[in-house]
Amino acid sequence: MPGTDTTAFDQAATTGERADLLESLDHHRDMLRRTARDLTDEQAGLRTTASELCIGGIIKHVTAVERVWAAFIQDGPAALGDFTAMSDEDLAQRADEFRMLPGETLAGVLAAYAEVAAATDALVRALPDLDVSHPLPAAPWWEPGGSWTARRVLLHVIGETSQHAGHADIIRESLDGALSMA
Repeated sequence: MPGTDTTAFDQAATTGERADLLESLDHHRDMLRRTARDLTDEQAGLRTTASELCIGGIIKHVTAVERVWAAFIQDGPAALGDFTAMSDEDLAQRADEFRMLPGETLAGVLAAYAEVAAATDALVRALPDLDVSHPLPAAPWWEPGGSWTARRVLLHVIGETSQHAGHADIIRESLDGALSMA
């Protein structure tokens, strides 16, 4: 998909640590997008393993993850919400992140991902410092009183994107034998 990605990393505009982080993130985004190449909307919504995951749903989830963590960099813990008070509606919305819903298209899911990626990249380029830090909200998976820098958030988003690209690759191989790296 080279040449078609409008969010591709612009090395000339960014250097140093930021360039390395953005280049790594863009690489893993590309690996995830590759799992969706040449799929129909129906195929993008198919579950091919025992898990609830489908390729379109994984892309939706990674889009939501990147969006919320970029908001955390800008706005702090309020962007993540209160994990201790999630309603049934919140949980249902979260579950919908992982599947293609009626009326959703792969093209639409990929366009939303490209939009979020471009916004994240612009945010990272505009930050005065990657040491900008915010406290993490209370949640059982974070140590109490912890905080994350923008750098740490980017590393987390890179890890999430990479992990889910691997999930998508397994789903795609189960679907039709295609490999992301081929």
